[in-house]
Amino acid sequence: MATKLNRKALELARDLVKKGKVERDIRDDWSEHAPSTDDENSFIDKHGFEEFSKWHLGIDREQSEGTKGSVSFPFGDFKKVHRCAIISLESRAAQYDHDDIRKAAKDLLDEIDAEK
Repeated sequence: MATKLNRKALELARDLVKKGKVERDIRDDWSEHAPSTDDENSFIDKHGFEEFSKWHLGIDREQSEGTKGSVSFPFGDFKKVHRCAIISLESRAAQYDHDDIRKAAKDLLDEIDAEK
């Protein structure tokens, strides 16, 4: 299994949660709230791929570095952590046996819900 937990992304997500930069939406909102391809490309153009990768809890070192295929499990819109994204990615990580990512997502969700 090539996809592993992106620790830099987890650090960013935790920092954003601590700062209150969280969108407290519901599970099914992520399909509407997820950044579009144009949003992603614009972010990469402005901030570079390394910053883009920090918005994804999954990283695959076997994929070509610096490509969108090397990152997975997005958790926000480049400004805030979205609760709906965390719920969605926790479920997907469990489905595909990415236990480290699932656990990180569960912990993030607990942190978000504790901040209410």
